[in-house]
Amino acid sequence: MPAKKKTAPKAASTSSKTSGPRYWLMKSEESCYSIDHLAAEKNKTTFWDGIRNYQARNMLRDEIKKGDGVLFYHSNCDPLVIAGTAKVVKEGYADHTAFDPVEKHYDPKSDPDNPTWYMVDIKLVKKFPEPVTRDMLKEDSVTKNMMVLARGSRLSVQPVTEEEWKAVHQLAGIKP
Repeated sequence: MPAKKKTAPKAASTSSKTSGPRYWLMKSEESCYSIDHLAAEKNKTTFWDGIRNYQARNMLRDEIKKGDGVLFYHSNCDPLVIAGTAKVVKEGYADHTAFDPVEKHYDPKSDPDNPTWYMVDIKLVKKFPEPVTRDMLKEDSVTKNMMVLARGSRLSVQPVTEEEWKAVHQLAGIKP
């Protein structure tokens, strides 16, 4: 009798909501690709490429859906801020930059027939009149426990609760 194949347990969802739109925080270095870059794109839309972390890749591939909300976070700048919002307009698909040797995020091990890396397309919804700083997030009773504030939290794609989504908008002085 052949041995039974062991299957890994299915990972729990990283988002607290399973129906309707979900919410995410996506980090980008302001000097590499800012919310102003997104605003300047044709149709204010771009693909979110270059994610090379398996946990973030799994969210892009499996969990992030068309219509989900995105908090656009400027990282590696001073101050660190949520600069505005976007929405997902195309669900996870193979990150083509992994296959092209001239691309910054090229991965010679990635195979177009069995892609390792994924991306989604996002469209700008709103640039905040005044960005929401980390200090503002830390001081707010709802946002003070956001994943982005956790020590050692380096994921470039992170789930955000509906309550956090609404609170960030309140801190920005706009309706969600």
